[in-house]
Amino acid sequence: MRYLLFILQIFLSLSLCSQETLPALAGKLAQGKKNESEKVTAIFKWITHNISYRTKNGYRFLDKNRQKSEIIPEAEGDPIKPLNLLVAEAVLKKGEAVCDGYSRLFVTLCELAGIRSEVIVGYARTGSNKPVKGFGVNHYWNAVMIEGKWHLLDATWASGYLSRQGDVFIRDFDEKYFLAEPEEFIKDHFPDDPRWTLLPDSKMPDEFRYSPFRHRAYNKYNFVSYTPSTGIINAYIGDTISLNLEAAIPDGRSISPSELTDTSLYNYSS
Repeated sequence: MRYLLFILQIFLSLSLCSQETLPALAGKLAQGKKNESEKVTAIFKWITHNISYRTKNGYRFLDKNRQKSEIIPEAEGDPIKPLNLLVAEAVLKKGEAVCDGYSRLFVTLCELAGIRSEVIVGYARTGSNKPVKGFGVNHYWNAVMIEGKWHLLDATWASGYLSRQGDVFIRDFDEKYFLAEPEEFIKDHFPDDPRWTLLPDSKMPDEFRYSPFRHRAYNKYNFVSYTPSTGIINAYIGDTISLNLEAAIPDGRSISPSELTDTSLYNYSS
């Protein structure tokens, strides 16, 4: 029953997406908003509540084929549109995307609403690409200017996660990736252009690479303490090691280390 309701929700979402143009959507989201902050909030929440992460075939690192698959070919003779607009139109029509699509839809809606925004490319730290052997572009996110100040956000990671099999997207809004503090955002997002860390003294790649690894689940479950918190654990064959974590687990869900896995498929054991 749960999956039938989910499929119905996706079908309705796709129908609504395909019937609306980008300018009309941007106008509707900006209507009645008093300032840029309210407009950005409306745009971000619409995307994270209506666009689904592409499952299975789309769940892999960025490559040329996947980026091209976001774009709907234009008819011969049509004027060439900007890349952001092309991708955003395709995402709105399909109702699904990967990080490239999420970020380009956000920047396009912001532009139509009169808000300055940028697509940021860079390296995102997840369990899928650990250990870090080198830096390269594997993720897209955004920076947006509100009342003259830049802020960071990631609509992809804020929107939800995938089932264990990777074939079902579970929508679960995570506000930690909306207008995040640069000091927190840098823990798992390093931009290709260090200026977009928005830190006064941008961290160098080596500092990012060798800083303590915190999986995205660390933020997902809001861990507040852990013991032991320092030192080296020496263990021998047959020894038992106890690690204690205190977390505020949302919605009573069990713990899973994966940032994109449906935790309802796991049992929690202490």
